[in-house]
Amino acid sequence: MTPEEIASTLTELFEPRAIQAIAPGSWQIETPNFRLLVLLSEDQTWVRVLLPIMSAQAAQPFFEQILEANFDDTQEVRYAMHQSVLWGVFQHNRESLERDDFSAAIARLISLHQSGLSDLFNQLTENRIRQIIRVAKQQGQSLEATLQNLDRFYAEGLLGDPEQGAESREQLLAAWQRQLERLWSEVEQ
Repeated sequence: MTPEEIASTLTELFEPRAIQAIAPGSWQIETPNFRLLVLLSEDQTWVRVLLPIMSAQAAQPFFEQILEANFDDTQEVRYAMHQSVLWGVFQHNRESLERDDFSAAIARLISLHQSGLSDLFNQLTENRIRQIIRVAKQQGQSLEATLQNLDRFYAEGLLGDPEQGAESREQLLAAWQRQLERLWSEVEQ
């Protein structure tokens, strides 16, 4: 893709008023929801598309899931850390970059931004629930006994907020039950 093709593709993807040429070979797309940067290397052989997702501090508990996502899920884009910010990044040789691939990468970055860490949080939560099931099975507990233990932990204040009401506690226990029932048969001892 030439720099002109990059600029025209950006114009096709975004409202022209959202696009700002910040330097030769550099564009910033400013929307109400995000700020996307498209940068050419100094020698203009590489294009890099960057989208800040959140602070590194907020992402820190999920570093393992972030690295796993880079390996398994993010396809042509990657998570990266720079200047205490978690970024979505796409890099490609400019000459071999195709318009459709460039557009798809931008769409994928926007998707990463929109989901934030919710997918990674869900993955972390599921891994923890699988660990609970594995330990319960190793101790010879049934699904029902595991649910009773969780109920007791909430009643004793070991889990949840001691100030939460009965309705909130019941909703949490129902969510635990759904997840335990969903995963129970999948987890081996």
